[in-house]
Amino acid sequence: MAGIYIHIPFCKQKCTYCDFHFSTSFEHYRKEMIETIGKEIALRKEELKHVTIASIYFGGGTPSILNTQELNFLLQKIHANFDVDSSAEITLEANPDDISAQQLAMWKDGGINRLSIGLQSFKSSDLNWMNRAHTVEEALSCVQLAKKSGFNAISVDLIYGLPDLTMEEWKHHIDEVIAMDVQHISAYCLTVEEKTALNKLVNEKKIVPAGEDAQSEQFLELSHRLKKAGFLHYEISNFGKPGFEAVHNSNYWKGVSYMGVGPSAHSFNGSKRRWNISNNSKYLKQFASNAYFEEELLTLKDQWNEIVMTGLRTTSGVAIEQLKALFPLDEAFQLALLSFQKDGMIEFLNNHLSLTDKGRLQADFIASEFFKV
Repeated sequence: MAGIYIHIPFCKQKCTYCDFHFSTSFEHYRKEMIETIGKEIALRKEELKHVTIASIYFGGGTPSILNTQELNFLLQKIHANFDVDSSAEITLEANPDDISAQQLAMWKDGGINRLSIGLQSFKSSDLNWMNRAHTVEEALSCVQLAKKSGFNAISVDLIYGLPDLTMEEWKHHIDEVIAMDVQHISAYCLTVEEKTALNKLVNEKKIVPAGEDAQSEQFLELSHRLKKAGFLHYEISNFGKPGFEAVHNSNYWKGVSYMGVGPSAHSFNGSKRRWNISNNSKYLKQFASNAYFEEELLTLKDQWNEIVMTGLRTTSGVAIEQLKALFPLDEAFQLALLSFQKDGMIEFLNNHLSLTDKGRLQADFIASEFFKV
């Protein structure tokens, strides 16, 4: 099984915190971009020739900008060149302001069976400084509209660790999404990335980020409330009702092969990583000469680090046998494991390493302590 990711590098406007690759000025080359992504899909059909496609994911950018013809064109290209499972998960990331009864019907008729909706916050002042295009009212209504249109696999995004976000407000946000009765929730801690408008605002002291203690408290509250509401906390940032864990993203963490098409999209097959150029005009100009991407072969150490980094993010954790197939578990590994077990950050069950809730607060640091350098 494998997955296909399609990066749509278009947005109506730039969110303050976003460092993903996209453009807000694209109408003059929009048709060429969609056609070129279609060509890339066909060009790379041999990469996944002998596997079944279990998931297709439209990300970005803002894939919900696509019209009927564009979306259907790309889906038809995929079906024409790959063996797509009849029950494949096909996800479209969507902004609340793009969601209407007409759009939902179009998406559903085209084969989309899962929506990932970027709500982010239910606080108007947050949406304003984030420069989000939707309103709180649209955030509240779009999910119900999607459910009425027949979508029964809906994920929504929230951001915690926002400036001036009180615990009471955060609890309200969590309760709002629980009340929506969605099947999946992704929650991300606000990160101040370089080259973003948010970073500029922070440097100018116009916005003061939340401290680590507040972020940790909000994360733990989120996990507690969603588990109580019947969600499985199956990955650090993701919660799903039983049977609704995201297939596409889960496969990332399990090391399943995936192919990414479009500007900035990444691909991975276990031993090789590939990434397309993060520049729309260069992607278009260099596509014909096959100079639109770079790639690297992963060393055994790289593969070990990949397994540790992704596996520790999940509840299933890291299989010890998978690590031992690459390298013996040396003294440094054993000492790190004992130290984290003693501190209540790692559990060792059924020959798997997994993080406790306490450990998840320092997931990146813990993973780095097991890395091969």
